[in-house]
Amino acid sequence: MSDQEITNGFEGRDGVEARRVVHVDMDAFYAQIEQRDNPEKYAGKPIAVGGGPPKGVVKAASYEARPYGVHSAQPAAEADRKCSDLIFVPPRMDVYQEESERIRQILLGYTDLVEPLSLDEAYLDVTDPKKGPPSGTLIAHRIREEIYEETGLTASAGVGPGKFVAKVASDRDKPDGLTVVRPEDQEEFIAGLPIEDFHGIGPVTAEKMRKLGINDGADLQETPERELTHHFGKRGRHFKKLAMGTDDRPVEPDRDRKSLGAERTFSDDIAEPEVMLDRLDSIAKTVAQRLQKADLRGKTVTLKLKSHDHDVSTRQTTIDRPVDSKQELMALSRRLLQRPGPPEEPVRLLGISVSSLCGNDRWGKQLELEFGA
Repeated sequence: MSDQEITNGFEGRDGVEARRVVHVDMDAFYAQIEQRDNPEKYAGKPIAVGGGPPKGVVKAASYEARPYGVHSAQPAAEADRKCSDLIFVPPRMDVYQEESERIRQILLGYTDLVEPLSLDEAYLDVTDPKKGPPSGTLIAHRIREEIYEETGLTASAGVGPGKFVAKVASDRDKPDGLTVVRPEDQEEFIAGLPIEDFHGIGPVTAEKMRKLGINDGADLQETPERELTHHFGKRGRHFKKLAMGTDDRPVEPDRDRKSLGAERTFSDDIAEPEVMLDRLDSIAKTVAQRLQKADLRGKTVTLKLKSHDHDVSTRQTTIDRPVDSKQELMALSRRLLQRPGPPEEPVRLLGISVSSLCGNDRWGKQLELEFGA
């Protein structure tokens, strides 16, 4: 890439200059810190940060462990079976938070528009940077260099005219990589994405799309918006906009997350409570992964149920100590489903959300659930 290509501005539709959004994602953040701080014990070895077997959960896996199928939010017993040489390392949240703050200060040196997603990733809008040329590419280069010089840690980054493209791009060349998607190239870039990569498309929606012949971004680009809204409601319009590279979501500094959850819409009504529990299992897993990725726990768990005729009801409980694991969420969801009794009508949608959030550093691991009346 030439210097001119690096320093030129983004030109969007109708010759209007496009935004420059950078997504910075630290590489195996917790595991990398442990390898940096204890090189004689962990450098170049497969490690998993988190509680060990039989009941622990993997919070982060080093790149040496990932080829074995070890990943975050995985039960430690399963990770141990997949990699016999795996080393379990107790997490040091205070150290990770301290490093995260150092990195945040580096990012704020380039723009005030920094939106943290978790301790190890953030969006930046560098359209009008504090320092350096107005080049997302060059700024992303410098940020990665500065992070390494300051902390000894590597980061990957994606650059694009919107948040969706920047985030997907940051995962393209990990670890220690940089992928730039210019405005004139983004529709082609999006066309090559599998449908599961699109924001808001989970397993159930992806399955429904595949039945409609929509397998990737190119198919989504060619599908009329009215057909998408017919099958997916308002979400169909959102999917179409992403596919065409229209992502005007602003980078929001100091975003205050109130809750975190997941839900699934099913192709057929579900009437049997045991089938509902089976479907809730995968939803609880997704919510647990998101909580652990964001290093959050919550004290209020809400179960959402929508019937086939779109009537929505919720059941909620608040407990004394916050939760973040799939097992805890399922225990609470099971009891919510049973009290005051199983749903009288078949359901078409189930969801779990967690609120009253707090950071993991404030609480030790919960050993026993208390379920209030």
